[in-house]
Amino acid sequence: MAEVGFYHLTRSTLEQALPALLGRTLDAGRRAVVRCGDEGRVKWLDDALWRATDPVWLPHGTRALGHESWQPIWLTAGEDVPNGATFLFLIDGMSAGGMGDFERVFDLFDGHDENAVAAARQRWKACREAGHTLTYWQQQAKGWTRR
Repeated sequence: MAEVGFYHLTRSTLEQALPALLGRTLDAGRRAVVRCGDEGRVKWLDDALWRATDPVWLPHGTRALGHESWQPIWLTAGEDVPNGATFLFLIDGMSAGGMGDFERVFDLFDGHDENAVAAARQRWKACREAGHTLTYWQQQAKGWTRR
């Protein structure tokens, strides 16, 4: 079973919060896959990660760029994991089958969107029923607090 962390974004956008989490993933020597809602969001996130300033560089790829197995961070709208990632990031309310194949799963959701919060609650219940270890993280003025 995976450790599934729910990350409640309350003070920053996904575009601001995700690069730091991905940077820590790479610092830990892990690979990541980020599952997006659709191909348009993959393109948006690809652009956003190239513009990220903290960390200043996040090596990543998409199906459009190729060289899947070389990419430390893989962006996708599907369930493919061609880079051997052990960390899974879910955005856009994505849920995932096969979460047990990952060490850690990060479910990021917008705390200012009532529908996103309600959907995250449903994903929490489903993960709990599936027997995953759950953690809940909420943004504070500086960093995250585990609740």
